[in-house]
Amino acid sequence: MTDAPAPASRPSPLLHTEELVAGYVAGVDILQGCSVDLYEGELVGIIGPNGAGKSTLIKTIFGLVPVRRGRVVLRGEDISRLPAHELVERGVGYVAQRDNVFPSLTIAENLWMGAFLRPRVADQRRQEIFELFPRLGERAGQRAGSLSGGERQMLAMGRALMMEPSVLLLDEPSAGLSPAMQDEVFERIVEVNRAGVSVLMVEQNAHRCLQISARAYVLDQGREAYTGTGSELLADPRVVELYLGTLRA
Repeated sequence: MTDAPAPASRPSPLLHTEELVAGYVAGVDILQGCSVDLYEGELVGIIGPNGAGKSTLIKTIFGLVPVRRGRVVLRGEDISRLPAHELVERGVGYVAQRDNVFPSLTIAENLWMGAFLRPRVADQRRQEIFELFPRLGERAGQRAGSLSGGERQMLAMGRALMMEPSVLLLDEPSAGLSPAMQDEVFERIVEVNRAGVSVLMVEQNAHRCLQISARAYVLDQGREAYTGTGSELLADPRVVELYLGTLRA
């Protein structure tokens, strides 16, 4: 009698936060033991009410908010206390919600700034970004300050992709955009993910976020309250009642 084969184990997450506690002001913790996973090739959404700690989570992962307790792990390595520029070198890209482009520089110059750590690959990467975001290529010489909100968001994503990150952190990518431009930005995020970049996205448009996410977390009071696939959370009556409301339709 032969032994039954052991069940296949799930690989370790590409990015893992373990019981993160963090905040902006001494003695005030916004994150209160937050744990999330991002696996290779995933698009994971983070939703929740205002003040839940969504943006704080992204900023803490990227080294912009100090970790008080817990840790951030990338490919098994503790990166909790590394500065942002070292995280970029390790393959972590970040797109802030606001002030995420250099308005006085052209689109092409903004993209070049995204590859300042690897200037030799800047021209090649810029052409690849133009293929992913054709509108940017059509307006390469236009100053970023004259772009629409959605175009700025695409430029900010393009600049973050110049260093060929394996992980892309997005903080409220649809904030302030028209519904039509939101749809276009979400389509581009899906394309970035399909190109091989693992995406962790904080998003205010909870319904749309869950529609495109392989998995998602609902944050509340600084920790994960619910988790599941995007479709599971869209169909969960507790999540609908507490966080989605009429957005379910």
